[in-house]
Amino acid sequence: MLSTFSWSQEWTRQFDNYDDFNNGLALVNKSGKKGFVNPKGQLVVPLVYDDALHFNDGMAAVKKSGKWGFIDSNGKEVVLCENDDANSFANGLGLVSKNNRFGFVDKDGKLIVPLFYDNASCFSEGLAAVNKKGLWGFINTQGTVVIPLKYNYAVSFYQATAKVLKTDGKWYYIDKNGKEALVSE
Repeated sequence: MLSTFSWSQEWTRQFDNYDDFNNGLALVNKSGKKGFVNPKGQLVVPLVYDDALHFNDGMAAVKKSGKWGFIDSNGKEVVLCENDDANSFANGLGLVSKNNRFGFVDKDGKLIVPLFYDNASCFSEGLAAVNKKGLWGFINTQGTVVIPLKYNYAVSFYQATAKVLKTDGKWYYIDKNGKEALVSE
């Protein structure tokens, strides 16, 4: 049985590149500019961006004039393109950076987690790995540190565990309470 998506690919010929659909829209590129189309190949977001990431959590990071921001699925620039970098939305928050400091904005563009961290990853399963002064830990979506910054490296949570590198040079799995289990060698 066919879905409601248009199976005709004629629309793809008008673009230099196109990606898979994500959140109902596909990233397209023409003459170095990026935008988004719906499943019928109609431009929903005009080809005005220098770079863009796929939609996630209803938002997409976009780059214009060397700066990053976020648009919603209607193409409205919700977070102005004034950040040095940005990454995907997850758990209602988008990762942004300015002046080598990382924080998180909500879908209204409000800075929820201040630009405080030296590095950070996107939220996954309600937690984000953050780095300050060379040590990694995890914060929740309110910006509260829930697993102390004491690791040399941390990987995002997946299926309720995250992999971390301790200062002893060994990898551990941790749960969302910070309980550690040595990765078997």
